[in-house]
Amino acid sequence: MIDEHPEGSNPTANPRLGDLIDARLSRRQLLMGAAATAMVTVIGAGPATAADDPSDDSPTAERGDDDRKGSRLRFTEVPTTDADTVVVPAGYRWQVLIPWGTGLFADSAPFREDASNSAADQRGQVGFNHDGMHFFPDGRNPSSGGVLVLNHEYTDANQIYTAAQGLAITPDAAGREKVAKALAGHGVTVVEIRRKRDGSWEHVVGARRNRRITATTPMAFSGPVAASHPMLASSITPSPLGTINNCSMGVTPWGTYLTGEENWNGYFGTADPAWTPSALERRYGVTAAGFAYNWHLAEPRFDLAVNRNELNHFGWVVEIDPQNPRSTPVKRSALGRIKHEGATCTEADGRVVVYTGDDENGDYLYKFVGDGSWARHRRAGRSPLDHGILYVGVFDGEGGGSWAPLVHGTGPLTAANGWADQADVLIRTRQAADAVGATRLHRPEWVAVDERTNDVYVSLTNGSGNPAPVNSNRDPNPYGHVLRIREQGGDNAAATFAWDIYLRAGDPGYDPTVPAGQPLFGSPDGVWADPDGLVWVQTDISNSSQNRADRGYDRIGNCAMVVSDPRTGELKRFLTGPRGCEITGITITPDRRTMFVNIQHPGESSTFWNNQFGAPSPANPSTVSSWPYGGRPRAATVVITREDGGRIGR
Repeated sequence: MIDEHPEGSNPTANPRLGDLIDARLSRRQLLMGAAATAMVTVIGAGPATAADDPSDDSPTAERGDDDRKGSRLRFTEVPTTDADTVVVPAGYRWQVLIPWGTGLFADSAPFREDASNSAADQRGQVGFNHDGMHFFPDGRNPSSGGVLVLNHEYTDANQIYTAAQGLAITPDAAGREKVAKALAGHGVTVVEIRRKRDGSWEHVVGARRNRRITATTPMAFSGPVAASHPMLASSITPSPLGTINNCSMGVTPWGTYLTGEENWNGYFGTADPAWTPSALERRYGVTAAGFAYNWHLAEPRFDLAVNRNELNHFGWVVEIDPQNPRSTPVKRSALGRIKHEGATCTEADGRVVVYTGDDENGDYLYKFVGDGSWARHRRAGRSPLDHGILYVGVFDGEGGGSWAPLVHGTGPLTAANGWADQADVLIRTRQAADAVGATRLHRPEWVAVDERTNDVYVSLTNGSGNPAPVNSNRDPNPYGHVLRIREQGGDNAAATFAWDIYLRAGDPGYDPTVPAGQPLFGSPDGVWADPDGLVWVQTDISNSSQNRADRGYDRIGNCAMVVSDPRTGELKRFLTGPRGCEITGITITPDRRTMFVNIQHPGESSTFWNNQFGAPSPANPSTVSSWPYGGRPRAATVVITREDGGRIGR
């Protein structure tokens, strides 16, 4: 999603990661001739040689595992493109599955090309703007069927409304219907899918587990912040309703789905000139204008002057049981209230560990560590996500760092300093992280954990106003990069870690700090480590920059997905998407022969294409893209297989 506040809302003087990298690079100039053992201390990894030096910021650093001989990326790389289609390597094929508006139930209305489906129709259809996603395989034939769960980040008024409806939100029944349709397009879709005899995939209409969770679905709260907390007391919705701006996700060891609520602040606004934001609201980027959706004009639920505490219902990680369509989604408050990009889970000695980025320029990376065996908690009827400690990352300038606990009564988070209790710390998570000296990052987004090595990969999409991640001349940093973190002793629950720069994105023709000969890509967003240890990176280039030479993105072209091998440093472009889109969401079947990838917001208003063909509008939504079917653009899941039935990427 486009960063609506590229300057960020972090007013602190906390250390910027760019400052630390600059300091580290200066120090490294003094270490150039040092022994290999001295260089190893920069990353703090296990045994290494000079040829296998993990302190090197390039992706050639490796862990010394198997598969050293030859390339593991045996497909033919696809070129950059500005074509309005999906491109995959020779020998691969792709198929469109469950585009926006696909009916889920026996009585679902069919999708209408003129966007005249009602809000009630949308509640029975696949939501808008597919994002994070996971495939939960069925037991008997795990690679032939199961449940696909996917997020829907936001809606585009140019695409969801008819020409007659237009863009305006009015304070009447017509305006309320338009807001209701947008609310119904948000949230999460749970859908059963299966492979057909010809190798293609289909969704199962009317399947028992099919479900839509929207911005009006009843929700529960659990953990230190209860639904009865005074700061959650809403004048319009007495009990919490809905999840919104669902971005990336996570999967718990016990088989549930976690969805992150990201840019929730932009949905609220007010026309009341007397309203002013509190310090807490300013820290979360809340303004009277919001993102100009103007929902507050038709729905008082979103009016800051009428229903101020409704804000505090959002910014959480939501747990969903994909197998039980009657279960109530639960907002797990112990994971904190931020703009959660996602919630990536792993384990450490039986404890659950959850990594989550706060996706705004200048904000932080967090980690939750459970306080005991998650299985024991489950057997006792407790949620493992309610019992543990939330930490925030503090990066030093020597390639190391630590996790600072956000615990009431610890450090500055005391009653004497104005912190009432742990619930207060979690409702004001950003301010608590400010107080303990967390390190400002360039839009921390997806997190991936390589389950073979326990290495952690974090995508930092881009940033401005903070020093560059490579040196001071990347400020602003339009291309972003991927960090790699190695927890002390390979223990994801550890209190300290080492870090390096795994990949620098960009075009060396515009930025000489980008490795020459590296496949061009920019603005990394989605990141995923597959079961073989390959690291897949998906891009989300702002539509104000895509394809533009004056932004250094003309040769990079449309958004793409690249894959890298941490052992060899090899990097290849695997997929490119249609015009105006973002590539996001990735999951695979257990046999690794079917991959699912989401194409989000094809055809969204894009400066480069608007200048050539005109901006999209409800009357003509297809000026930028007509993917996938030649008409109104629709976000969709793409199914990728090899023509010979082999494993993806190999």
